[in-house]
Amino acid sequence: MNKTSKLIALAMASLATLAFVPSCANGPIAQTNAAGASSSQIASDSRAALRSLYRQNAGARALGQRAKGVLVFPHVVKGGLMVGAQGGNGALIRNDGSIGGYYQTAGASYGLQAGVQQYGYALFLMDNSAFRNINSTSGWEVGSSPSLVVVDQGMATSLTTTTMNKSTYAFFFNQRGLMGGLGLQGSKITRINPAQ
Repeated sequence: MNKTSKLIALAMASLATLAFVPSCANGPIAQTNAAGASSSQIASDSRAALRSLYRQNAGARALGQRAKGVLVFPHVVKGGLMVGAQGGNGALIRNDGSIGGYYQTAGASYGLQAGVQQYGYALFLMDNSAFRNINSTSGWEVGSSPSLVVVDQGMATSLTTTTMNKSTYAFFFNQRGLMGGLGLQGSKITRINPAQ
């Protein structure tokens, strides 16, 4: 079996892993598919996830007060065996509380990995360049952005108005499952039009 055939077989195994993930407390994994979720459900889940993040993390709450909008992906599923895939839907919540659009995050990865996990993440969009990125017609390859900072617990407590100098900050939350660390490398965000 040549190298390409092995990669294809691993990719198929990864997709099969995702297909058989059991449902979680917040609903079936099918909600991560743009065709399987309504705009009202995505908006409701995204708002609830952001409220929960603000209750648990003062740094996120402080960023939210200064952000032009927060793109929230409340339920992202990642799974794989050597080759992995991840995906989920989310909503852009403007600073006035209105919904500014619906988006899908998707990505693939390869390397030493096995298992399935669910998590959420929020992108705090601090300026107009961040809004241009998420509305790029070809999608935004978020993991390669030099203006993105992934905020960990230690950094969240030391964020101040003088240290907030990037256009996008990412917070992960509600991690469940068997895989290792989280990252946004290989992730792409595209705008979607879910069912009403």
